[in-house]
Formats: sequence, C-alpha cells, structure tokens
Amino acid sequence: MIAGFPLNLVAFVLVVVLFSVGVSTLVVWLGLVVLLVATKVVFGFAATNRALLRGALGVDIPTPRISYDESGSFWHRYLRRLTHPQMWRNLAYLLIAFPLHAFEFPLAIAGVIILPVGLFVLPVIAALHIMLARALLGPNTTEQLTQKAERLQASRARGVDAAEAERRRIERDLHDGAQQRLVAVAMGLGRAKSKMAADPEAAKALIDEAHADAKLAVSELRDLARGIYPAVLGDRGLDAALSSLAAKCPIPVEVNVRIDPRPPAAVESTAYFIVGECLTNIAKHAGASEARVNAWREERPTGDLVIVEITDDGQGGASMRPGGGLSGLADRAATIDGVMTVVSPIGGPTVIRADLPCVW
Repeated sequence: MIAGFPLNLVAFVLVVVLFSVGVSTLVVWLGLVVLLVATKVVFGFAATNRALLRGALGVDIPTPRISYDESGSFWHRYLRRLTHPQMWRNLAYLLIAFPLHAFEFPLAIAGVIILPVGLFVLPVIAALHIMLARALLGPNTTEQLTQKAERLQASRARGVDAAEAERRRIERDLHDGAQQRLVAVAMGLGRAKSKMAADPEAAKALIDEAHADAKLAVSELRDLARGIYPAVLGDRGLDAALSSLAAKCPIPVEVNVRIDPRPPAAVESTAYFIVGECLTNIAKHAGASEARVNAWREERPTGDLVIVEITDDGQGGASMRPGGGLSGLADRAATIDGVMTVVSPIGGPTVIRADLPCVW
C-alpha cells in the first residue's frame, strides 16, 4: 500500500495532463499524438499495477487479451485501440486508484504503529482493492470464458492425439508380442495333437514349447496391462509407484513424494507415466550419474496442483520437439489441463516439471 501511492500519484498526474492536453488540442491534430502517448501510458501503468499486486500481495491478475480489427491505416488501428473497452477500464482504475492509494497510504502508516489496524483493517482494505483490480485490470467475464474455451479446445485436441497414439501403441504391442505368442501356442498344440498317437515324445516336446510360449504371452500381457495402468499405483498410490520406477532405473534415483490427500486417479496416472518416460530417457540418452524425482501437492486459490519435477545431472540438450517423446508427455498432461516445461541447457542439468491440476 505504501509502495502503490507514489506509483499511482505519478500515473494520475500523467494521465490527467495527457488527456487534458490531448482533448484540448484535437482541433490542430496534435491531440491525436498526445492521446496516442496517453494510451501507451495507461496500458503501461495498468501492467505495472498488475505486477505490483502480484509481487506485493501474491495476486495474479491475467493480462486481458485485446483483439480488434488490424486492417486500415495506423491511425484507424490506433483509434480502435483508444476506444477499446479495456482501455477505459484501465483508465477508470488509474483514476480511482489514486484517491484509494492516498487513503491506504496513511492507513498503512498507522498499521505499522497501531498493531490492530495492521492485523484487522488493512487485510480488509487490501481485499477490496484486489476486487477492484480484478474487475478493471483483468479480463472481463466474456473474455475469460472465451480464453477458457480456447484452452479447453486445444487441450481436447491434444488429448485426442495422445489417446490415438496410445491406442496405436497398445495395438502394436499386442500384435507384435502377445498375439504372436498365442498364435504359436495354438499352432504348437495343434501339431502336438496330431502327433500324440504316433509320436508321444515329439508331442510332449511340442506341448512343453507351447507351455513356455503361453507363459511368455501371459508375461507380455501383464507388462502391457502395467503400461496402461500399473496395479501398484491403484493399490498403494503415487509414492510407492514412483519408488518402484526408481528401483528399476539403472542409475541411482532419489524420490521425495509429499502428496496428501491422494489426488484423482487421472492425475496420479499422468504423473506416473511422465516420471516413467523421463527416467527411461535419462537412462538411455542423458549420460547422467544420478537423478532426482520430487512430487508435492501445492494449494492455489484456483485449486490444488500436483507438481512433479524430474532432475538429472546429464549432458542436457533435451527439448520438446514435435512428435518427440517429451512432446507426447506434454500432450498427456494437457488432457487434464496440465502444463509441462523443460529446462535443459547444454551441459545440464535438465529439469522437467509438470504442473497438474487436481480439478479441471
């Protein structure tokens, strides 16, 4: 509140002066240039106030997306920006914020000296200020719904692609693995049946071979089912499942999981497969000597997140290329409105992080 007063004092003076000069000189066209500068100043101070609220109060107000017709001359585009509703919402905030900050400034000074004011009055004033800022500096309801619809549409498209890729993988594994084994079992048993009377020893050898193939088919089907949804994940949760993945990795992996209560099954399975694929990539390509997996639950005003972070000390250089494995993991995360980021400079270390919402 103390920091916001000088900022909005400067903003108020500049905005009033620029708009007064701009409107009064419109008859000589100089006013258009002044109003252009005023528009830039208004949007700049609006962005600065959003940054101040984010840094001081931890309130993230999304920047409204301004869309208007880009056709026509520079002045036509500028006039459309000048008359955009968000321009006037920003201006309204700056005009209201100055007297509000002037009131908050002596109140904040008093709150430093008088403890009850700081403990009980200032939070209420701050909450009202945040409501005002969200209403004027943030996107309106229509814009929010439009952005959410576009985000969900993109997420749905990526989810369909990820599901299709997973279906093809399952079909390929069935065709190349268990199906071939079962065909071999059927053929072996058929040959054994035909030899049973004439050559019992040969029939016994064929039955033994068919039995071995049947056990391999069962093993491959079990591995395939584990790839779809591992039993340990459903029975014992993410901590045990990630520890199981780490135990199978050929390099040492430290696992720290702090997730309570358990998230939805879709979140758990997404986190599990992201970690599994990342550990496989680390073992094959990273040249790392150790890795670390951290998973924790984080409370946010918009809903809890499960955050999974995989770090290795390898050679780095990993990136999300179209059609690549990491891009496929990002698509899997997007199916539940999650976001995956990769930071992997040449020489390492590599940090892969997935932010997975518990509600979507």
